[in-house]
Amino acid sequence: MIETHILRVSTLVAACAASLVAAPALSAEDAPVRLLVLPDSGGDSEQIDYEALPSLNGTHAVISPTAIDPAESQRQTFDLHHLKFKLHSYLIHHHGRLWCLWSEGPPIEDEPTQEVRYATSANGLVWSRSRSVTSRPEAPYAFIARGFWVRDGRLLALAAHFKGKGAFGADKELELRAYAWNEDTGDWEFERKLYDDAINNFPPQRLSSGDWILTRRDARFNVSVLIGGRRAIDDWQAFPVVGRQEVAGFKPDEPVLWPLPDGTLVAVYRDNGGSQRLFRSTSPDQGRTWTRPALTNFPNATSKLFSMRTSRGFRILISNANPKLNRREMHLSISRDGRTFTRMAQLSVPSPAAVAGLEPIWHKFATGIASVQYPHVIEHEGQLLIVLSRNKKQIELIRAPLPALDALLENSAE
Repeated sequence: MIETHILRVSTLVAACAASLVAAPALSAEDAPVRLLVLPDSGGDSEQIDYEALPSLNGTHAVISPTAIDPAESQRQTFDLHHLKFKLHSYLIHHHGRLWCLWSEGPPIEDEPTQEVRYATSANGLVWSRSRSVTSRPEAPYAFIARGFWVRDGRLLALAAHFKGKGAFGADKELELRAYAWNEDTGDWEFERKLYDDAINNFPPQRLSSGDWILTRRDARFNVSVLIGGRRAIDDWQAFPVVGRQEVAGFKPDEPVLWPLPDGTLVAVYRDNGGSQRLFRSTSPDQGRTWTRPALTNFPNATSKLFSMRTSRGFRILISNANPKLNRREMHLSISRDGRTFTRMAQLSVPSPAAVAGLEPIWHKFATGIASVQYPHVIEHEGQLLIVLSRNKKQIELIRAPLPALDALLENSAE
């Protein structure tokens, strides 16, 4: 299991030329890769009847409820833009506890003083009060949560640190950092910088070689993978995947990557170029070289996705798959072989109970109105635990039983 966020800087131009397939402009004649083939619509994603999709239900919990930003607390009335920002959530089960990590800060996304916070739970339904991992940085600096990583038995929390508004652009001082959990003190301690000019999408994952692989974007949105991390936490080699303007019409963002049984790595990308489709590339050599990312037929409402292989043997992909509704619906798709997804269901995310004092605007948190985005998933005790953000203001969780996914595949003929 793996993923990919990747870079290209001027010093890597020669390596890019050697390792990437030529990147001509996309055209109407380019047949999309068939990443999605459903029983009723086949490979034609335009024919998907989203209203007819089965619903995947589960138990709902709020991990970190929305809250009024302190700078706005003297107001008499409130709206979404007066509430704290909460996004980029991740889950892990470690030493008998569930842990959740996310970014939290001023109402505007990725503004200075944004920090990384966490909470823990015994069952996924009742969570502790949140505490800071990074502590709140002084302006003009900020953090973005980048996931949990267990290395040599130690629990690490990853965070991207940068200057100014947003992690991308000029003079960002962007770097990827690790914080280690100290069981004796019950707190997080700064461990080490992993890499300069780097923001990952998901934590490092093991390759069959024993190395770790980590996706990376630089401050200019160029994508590469970092491979290493075995001898030391900051020992990595960068391998270019695709530059931001390398494939005409494609703006790569937030890829996720996984291995096939034959060792091939598959990377699937969000596209910020307006296609409203996922792109895909592959690597035959453990991430050292990659094919040119190609347009697929899998729809995406320009949002982050996540994929994992379950203990049942099939792979799931969770995403905002209906471009017409943007991020107001979330979907779970299933693949038996890791190459083609053949089932899709809508994830049922119920409306949460109102937070005191925010009742006048609570209709904006209702199912079908609120945005639900940026999922991360783990499997625990026969359940899928799916964490997400509502309106980028509240961190929530759905606990769905694995047998419900089995039922989606019962009549599968593939």
